[in-house]
Amino acid sequence: MQAKDIMTKEVITARPEQTVREVAKILADKKISGVPVVDEAGKIVGIVTEADLLVQTQKLKVPSYVQLLGGIIYLDSVKEFEEDLRKAVAVQVKDIMTTDVVTVEEDAEIEDIATTMADEGINRLPVVRDGALVGIVSRADIVKALAKRD
Repeated sequence: MQAKDIMTKEVITARPEQTVREVAKILADKKISGVPVVDEAGKIVGIVTEADLLVQTQKLKVPSYVQLLGGIIYLDSVKEFEEDLRKAVAVQVKDIMTTDVVTVEEDAEIEDIATTMADEGINRLPVVRDGALVGIVSRADIVKALAKRD
């Protein structure tokens, strides 16, 4: 079985210029946990998930540090803090979306899709053809496909 056999073809998407609030409403109304973000040509430029939105309501953890010989040594990731801060104050989707999107081609085998999801710790994979979005496969789609196997 391949991605094209189990994917959802009618994909709910977002645009980079939409507001974070609009996307949160889409996720809540459609009872989904994430949406691909596409440009005018239908190319994937990012993805927004519930995890991205949660950053806006959680307390930011300022990196711990020690001062040593007039310098500062950070004990936590400053880059991670900066990323969380950027998402916490985001107004538009382009400011909160994850831009490093893992995708699969239509002919990807279900076993490879499941492995990628497990390895990357993700719940959905956009399916692309020549870089353009043509579908999406979620963990639920894989479970449904497994239930139908003989």
